[in-house]
Amino acid sequence: MITIKGIVVKINSNLYKVDTGLDTKDYKAKGLFKFKKTNILVGDKVEVNGEVIEKVYPRVNEFIRPPIANIEQLIIVVATTNPKPDLELLDKQLIMAEKNNVMPIICINKIDLSDYYEDIIKTYEKIGYQVITTDAKNAVGIEKLAVLLQNKITAFTGNSGVGKSALTNNIFKETISEEGETSEKLEKGKHTTKFVELYKIGNNAYIADTPGFSTFEIKDVLANDLDKSFPEFIPFISECEFRGCSHIKETKCGVKKAVENKKIDQGRYERYCKFYEQLKEGKKW
Repeated sequence: MITIKGIVVKINSNLYKVDTGLDTKDYKAKGLFKFKKTNILVGDKVEVNGEVIEKVYPRVNEFIRPPIANIEQLIIVVATTNPKPDLELLDKQLIMAEKNNVMPIICINKIDLSDYYEDIIKTYEKIGYQVITTDAKNAVGIEKLAVLLQNKITAFTGNSGVGKSALTNNIFKETISEEGETSEKLEKGKHTTKFVELYKIGNNAYIADTPGFSTFEIKDVLANDLDKSFPEFIPFISECEFRGCSHIKETKCGVKKAVENKKIDQGRYERYCKFYEQLKEGKKW
């Protein structure tokens, strides 16, 4: 039989739905994977032969909650109001994207409800992050968002109520995800692989329907490495007097000087200090 490459788009018990580009159907895992206790995840790139997955390719990244692999792009959705912008959560998600080699794009939704978002755009575009604006209710900005999804495996993240489901439903022009349904499942502690699925939106383009990205905890970031996840800090770290500077209590610190000179946003710096102390104390986020 001919070996074909594909991507796992859904897992249901011991069956793995694989999109090969020719068709999408269920496959079983080769016994070798079970013997080695190797978990196959949604997003895995695989080789199939007959009715069996024979090979899983090395992953670019891997997440435990939600259980998914090879996410290339993270759309971080922030609402202008209802709920109000949570910049602390936004920064945590940006850190996770940096840590896992995922391209982050900030999407400010509900621009019809409030004008409070220009400062957010200025702050994050100055750092180098791409920021787009949308009004999912009236389908504003959806076409631009859809273009960014081409040839990528993309996940949406953000607080409950920011409009993630409304955005994805607009992209597909049908109801893919019920508003509020996934967050309720997550709060009840029932989040399993059956709630993770990749929906195809074009050639080599998928959206991950997975609620867990809104509950990221940063477990693998060391306090002393946190500054590397703040791109705007990097040009000024060489100006610090001490190697391994925490940029908090030291007097001769290039980062603190840049904050004073308004080259680094004060709010971002304050959130860095808060995260640093939490990591030093070993607290979960």
